[in-house]
Amino acid sequence: MLGLMQDWPLLASRIIDHAAANHGAREIVTRSVEGPIHRTNYASVRENALKVAKRLDAHGVRLGDRVATLAWNTWRHLELWYGIQGLGAICHTVNPRLFPEQIAWIMNHAESRLLFTDLTFLPLVEKLKPHLPHVEQVIVLTDAAHLPENGVGAVPYESWIGAVDADFRWPTFDENTAAGLCYTSGTTGDPKGVLYSHRSNALHALLACLPDSFALSCRDTALPVVPMFHANCWGLAHAGPMVGARLVLPGAKMDGASIFELLRDEKVTRTAAVPTVWLMLLQHLDKTGDRLDGLERVVIGGSAAPRAMIQAFRDRYGIEVVHAWGMTETSPLGTLCTLKPENAHLTGEAWLDVREKQGFTPFGVEIEITDDEGRARPHDGETFGRLKVRGPAIARGYFRLGDAVDGEGWFDTGDVATIDPLGYMQITDRSKDVIKSGGEWISSIELENIAVGHPDVAEAAVIGVRHPKWDERPLLVVVAKEGRTPTRDSLLAFFEGKVAKWWLPDDVVVVSEIPHTATGKIRKATLREQFRDYSFLG
Repeated sequence: MLGLMQDWPLLASRIIDHAAANHGAREIVTRSVEGPIHRTNYASVRENALKVAKRLDAHGVRLGDRVATLAWNTWRHLELWYGIQGLGAICHTVNPRLFPEQIAWIMNHAESRLLFTDLTFLPLVEKLKPHLPHVEQVIVLTDAAHLPENGVGAVPYESWIGAVDADFRWPTFDENTAAGLCYTSGTTGDPKGVLYSHRSNALHALLACLPDSFALSCRDTALPVVPMFHANCWGLAHAGPMVGARLVLPGAKMDGASIFELLRDEKVTRTAAVPTVWLMLLQHLDKTGDRLDGLERVVIGGSAAPRAMIQAFRDRYGIEVVHAWGMTETSPLGTLCTLKPENAHLTGEAWLDVREKQGFTPFGVEIEITDDEGRARPHDGETFGRLKVRGPAIARGYFRLGDAVDGEGWFDTGDVATIDPLGYMQITDRSKDVIKSGGEWISSIELENIAVGHPDVAEAAVIGVRHPKWDERPLLVVVAKEGRTPTRDSLLAFFEGKVAKWWLPDDVVVVSEIPHTATGKIRKATLREQFRDYSFLG
């Protein structure tokens, strides 16, 4: 009789150990905050991660303690990621794009003991430090030569880890121990802290490497534009080392021109970000006529990828877009859209009809749609329902707030969606953003995706505005492309034949800017407040 397999917990330290042992010389490239391109490798990252762990251990950081980072995607942030998690502490990635009051609230709620920050954010930290009673020390991710005088007693990272050697042994503990803490953007109420375990991170990273996901291998060069402080870096900070992919980290510069330079110069094959980033990149390419040679796959999530964006990447540059959906609470990958044998033959508009969906689940994720009473809705591709998700990488609760799932493990996402017979899910709206007109639902997302296909439109948002007869009617808010002047009539005519007539927006407003959340999503609540007293023409 065969004996039981020896216990081998899935820990972050095992991922970086594997990367160093099997892909130690593989490059990690960063556009440094200090200026030049910096090049290191997995062996060096592991060595410095061990120094981080040893230094934290000497400071008295113990299992479950929170250690915060307020930083861009850089090699130093990656060293911290593995050093903190490898020790058994919790890496608390803080989003610097939040309001200062929110950052202070999050830091105090987490009771993070140390704060690592980039030079970029040192002035912000100086203002916040008096309001952070739990922070014992501030370490700036730079060397002594670049650290300016500061009022918080901050020390340079290179000197901080230089005080110890890498002679440290990773501790072993239960794989269900918390490894990461990421707070939601708090668009309604206070932000909520989502805890990721070592087990959930490892399983999610395996998911991210699958062929219908990032299709990542040691032969790829991956550029995670999505920040390490946004929804667990979409798993790429774990998936890259897990397979030995070459990593390119963008630092602080994430405009279209800067991202293009990294894609071109470092011969990136895989990349991922929210639609606003790719909008800037496509605008740069339109303006300059530059090409994207070598890039094979772009993963787009965070909010719906416009149909025109998916088409532009394919038709102009021969790049496959994988439309993805997830949340901070799902680690975040939930569904990904690639073609199955049943629809691989499709072309033209039928092809786009599939690719603009958020896709189907990989192994380890289950989805369902229900009515408000929890009854399952049919998977016919037409019936809307409340989207629910469960799986081993789905958060079961919030830090210090209790359970987030029901008795069967389902997490209610707050999204409204359809699921078709092939398992493809399509988000039709957030439950709070769907437009209810005359007792029927209108998808603001679908209208937005059509609007951004208009040649004069750079960005679009659709909100429901109060109507005396129909309860709500859609209002289209657009930002014009540079040098273009979209008109109400041309925009409304663009919708004809694409949606039912009663879905057509009742009016159009051209604005200079559409408000966004700290993670790049359109801030619909702000727009609804802005146009609260709007009166439709006629």
